[in-house]
Amino acid sequence: MINKKALKQLQELQAKLARAQQELEEAVLEGSSGGGAVKVKVSGKPEVLSVKISPEVIDPQDVSLLEDLILAAVNQALEKARDLAARRLEPLAGGLKFPGLF
Repeated sequence: MINKKALKQLQELQAKLARAQQELEEAVLEGSSGGGAVKVKVSGKPEVLSVKISPEVIDPQDVSLLEDLILAAVNQALEKARDLAARRLEPLAGGLKFPGLF
């Protein structure tokens, strides 16, 4: 027979996890590089939502600089998304570590 107290705790944890996942999906995090010349927004899923590039960093003679700036901004935004997921989900995991989550 299932312990009613344990079942209630499990249901509460499930509800907390669902809320945390919803918060992550709604979160918007931004990474930037080049002093803000390139900005990337990602969701907590993580999923890239937008990329903004200031015209002054677009130099057809130096495409590699723009590529580096975009890469740096994307990586920064994704790191913020991973950190947010760890902060929201780790306390709910009770100290357990799940590969790929945090």
